[in-house]
Amino acid sequence: MQQRETTGLSALRAMGRVALWLLVVLIVSASGLIAYQYLMVMVRPTYDPDTMPLAYETMGDKSKDTKLLLIHGLLGSKTYWERDMDEISATHQILALDLLGFGDSPKPNSDYSLEVQLQAIEKLVAQQEFNHGKIIVVGHSMGAIIAMALVAKHPDWFEGAVLISLPVFRNEGEFSKLMEQHSVFDQLAAGPLSKLVCMFDPILTSTAFRPDNIPKDIFEELKKHTWQSYSNSLRKVVIGAEPFFIARSVNEKKILFIHGEKDTSAPIESTRKLSQSLKHTQFITLPDEGHQLFLTNAKMVWNEIDEFGSTLTRE
Repeated sequence: MQQRETTGLSALRAMGRVALWLLVVLIVSASGLIAYQYLMVMVRPTYDPDTMPLAYETMGDKSKDTKLLLIHGLLGSKTYWERDMDEISATHQILALDLLGFGDSPKPNSDYSLEVQLQAIEKLVAQQEFNHGKIIVVGHSMGAIIAMALVAKHPDWFEGAVLISLPVFRNEGEFSKLMEQHSVFDQLAAGPLSKLVCMFDPILTSTAFRPDNIPKDIFEELKKHTWQSYSNSLRKVVIGAEPFFIARSVNEKKILFIHGEKDTSAPIESTRKLSQSLKHTQFITLPDEGHQLFLTNAKMVWNEIDEFGSTLTRE
């Protein structure tokens, strides 16, 4: 009996040593991954608009005067828009871009502020001649904030804007309160530890973690950002852009809002309130849709954009 107890204790001690070593290996591996991800960004050059042009794709009929500028959201890319485009491509010239720090665009060591994103877009828009006043800028989520800011800064460039799933937060406290209703993972990815969480992207962007509502091609694009471009864009643009302040400068422009009633990332009540502060707006609500409404209703969205552009032309 005593021999059995001794053998059992020895086995438990051996298991404890193995568990301890596994914990040490895990900590060392995690620390190494974090250090590597951090250094990979810190050694990159700072942003230079003259030597770091944005990646982009032009589509549609180049003979058409009607033009669309497409701006994706946080963690997205120009690939986001490539759905049911046959009809809209037949009637418009289209310029889809990758924001700085995302997709195939450069990923410099930068603060990724709204001002920096606008600077990068301005250069591309001017080069591609999408700044002549007959342009409609379309943005999703963070891209909608950037689109609105672009119109505010260059009202003579654009006829109007289409803002899809526009997030409206007055401050970080309001954003944090919203995140309390989300999963623990979402709270970590959007909270003070977002930089640290994002450094585990090689693991978190594996196929096993793909959400059901994100297609494979879109999910693959998530791997192309850095922890810095994600975290800084979240803090400085999604949360810190002050959309009500921006809206004051677009009051004379026509704005189309498209929003899902079940959007838990950009609550519709706040977006509707912002739209009501503007003079010339149209608000389209999709009762059963959430934040990624374009991915399931692309054809409908394109039709609404086309109709919106036709209305501007008639006026």
